[in-house]
Amino acid sequence: MAKTETVRRGRREAGALDRLDRKILGALVADATRGYAELGREVGLSAPAVHERVKKLKAAGVIKRVSAEIDGPQVGRPLLVFIHVATNNWGHSEAIDRLSELPELEEMHSVTGDTSMILKVRLANTEALEALLRQINAFESVVATHTFVTLSTYLERPVQAEVPSEWAAPPLPRECVSEAR
Repeated sequence: MAKTETVRRGRREAGALDRLDRKILGALVADATRGYAELGREVGLSAPAVHERVKKLKAAGVIKRVSAEIDGPQVGRPLLVFIHVATNNWGHSEAIDRLSELPELEEMHSVTGDTSMILKVRLANTEALEALLRQINAFESVVATHTFVTLSTYLERPVQAEVPSEWAAPPLPRECVSEAR
């Protein structure tokens, strides 16, 4: 199994990123195919300086990998589903290791609340979903699953490098703004 497909067993402490590191990361998130010279022009550094910073960000594990973002429906996986899995134990287990091998699984999170894990999966159709649910429910430790089929996706984006200095106030609905006048 490739290193990028393994289950993370711990968290890395966040390193000190300066404003230029965050600008470089933001530019790479927007388009990781650009060369160092173009990135340098965007962030105000020379190409060698950007290359050195990117190398350090990779070595520190801030940049985990560079990959292509593909469209699920275009590759035959139009069904996006979130599955809440309740188990009779908590924490890392053999079941988690085995679940992580399923190719339909995009994300797996240990969570608090009424469930133990949340899985994000992309599938070809409901028959594939049913087969996947049979596999998940076959584990002895699985008590129940709750499945949420996505109807529409309004926003899906990667981690953003910029940290806001202030949180913006949420926008008011139009009817609230017109009543206030």
